[in-house]
Amino acid sequence: MSNCGGRARISGAAGGCGAAGGGSRGRFADGLPEHVAEKVKRHPCYSEEAHHFFARMHVAVAPACNIQCKYCNRKYDCMNESRPGVTSELLTPEEAVEKVLAVGAVIRNTTVVGIAGPGDPLANPRQTFRTFELIRRAAPDMKLCLSTNGLALPDYVDTIRELGIDHVTITVNAVDPEVGQHIYRYVTWKGKLLTGLEAARVLLERQLEGLERLVEAGILVKINSVLIPGINDLHMKEISQTVRERGAFLHNIMPLIIADGSDFEREGRRGALPEDVAAAQEASGAGNRLMRHCRQCRADAVGLLGEDRSKEFTKEKFRQMSARYDPEARRKLHADLDRRIEKMAASRRAAAANLQLRQMDGLSPFRAAVATSGGNKVNQHFGHAKEFQIYEVSPSGIAFLTARKVESYCSGMEACGDDIDRIGEIAGMIRDCRYVLCTRIGPEPESALREMGIEVWTAYGSIEEELVRLAQKHAAVHAAAEA
Repeated sequence: MSNCGGRARISGAAGGCGAAGGGSRGRFADGLPEHVAEKVKRHPCYSEEAHHFFARMHVAVAPACNIQCKYCNRKYDCMNESRPGVTSELLTPEEAVEKVLAVGAVIRNTTVVGIAGPGDPLANPRQTFRTFELIRRAAPDMKLCLSTNGLALPDYVDTIRELGIDHVTITVNAVDPEVGQHIYRYVTWKGKLLTGLEAARVLLERQLEGLERLVEAGILVKINSVLIPGINDLHMKEISQTVRERGAFLHNIMPLIIADGSDFEREGRRGALPEDVAAAQEASGAGNRLMRHCRQCRADAVGLLGEDRSKEFTKEKFRQMSARYDPEARRKLHADLDRRIEKMAASRRAAAANLQLRQMDGLSPFRAAVATSGGNKVNQHFGHAKEFQIYEVSPSGIAFLTARKVESYCSGMEACGDDIDRIGEIAGMIRDCRYVLCTRIGPEPESALREMGIEVWTAYGSIEEELVRLAQKHAAVHAAAEA
């Protein structure tokens, strides 16, 4: 079935039929009807542009789960681990609302509240929907988001719509039970414990039914797929095609993280590497329907994507906060951030036009790793960076590809020590890049990068503007080599 017809009505409206990105409403916005654009606008997961400026938070109110994935081991007390299913504290619905108001008062660019665990929200319907009801009353300017494995989803689509939950994420790791049977240890369904093919078949049927019903209800759906080398890595194209045909708005291919104590750890499986994810994204055929900026957030994540401020908002701390939730102050800030996003989008369009006007048709495409803490700026010391945003530059423009987390080796503000092993690990994470953009770098890491064929470009400013300058240098060097 075509993406432009049948059940995929939101999908077609969302740019599946050739819509271009750009503008303040997000990278799909130019092809969106206004009511859909409003749902995408200011949602950091649904708009790559918005994620530079708008924050999200998750409230951990859903401990129970109705399936057991072989990659999962939920924890409640691991503050330094960043992956789905992890949280340090469980909240009651009332505590969750108290936390939402505290976060919204302090981090005023927070626009989305999600429930994503640490179990499955729909395996905890009372806590989940009570929390959403209270948030809707107390903070009506917050967007509501729900993440689920989809097993119970068809039973709650009407409730989701009635509560004004406009965004739902479903984790779909296989659209063939023959593949799915190797991913799930068991599924709890109608009082029975299902395993093997039967478990995978029931889960898939419920996921696809829930997806179709959400699309019919006008709710935007993002599909998460965990890329598991040796199991579903060659299956991603089929997953992507299947969910997009049924109206999914975005497909997010996430690398497998091996959790301590999980079945996959005991089986000796490896996690997915950046090159595994890149190959799967390319093979998916989803194009601009891929979410490329996911950070695989904790169940209690707070702040911008790529940062986690949950330590600032423990129960003990948020109960003592005196900041007032001010809807008008929040509205003014959000409007200002909308203008900054429009400015960023204009900068991206100008950068692409600049590359074309300078007639760099002979420019060989290259990738660059940008050290940034957000705001669409090159603004991080190489040794301070906790992630690198990867861009590809070519004659047709500048494309954001993905973000890669790293463990920084420098915590001081002055000259960093040279942790050779850590430097090597970071260099390995960005080895497919020709350049690194950062504000500063020490001699040891610069030398290590150079040995791998990666050059350093130090700067402080707009990512697009710096990439255009870098492209000019790159083209000049290439032309000289050809002469």
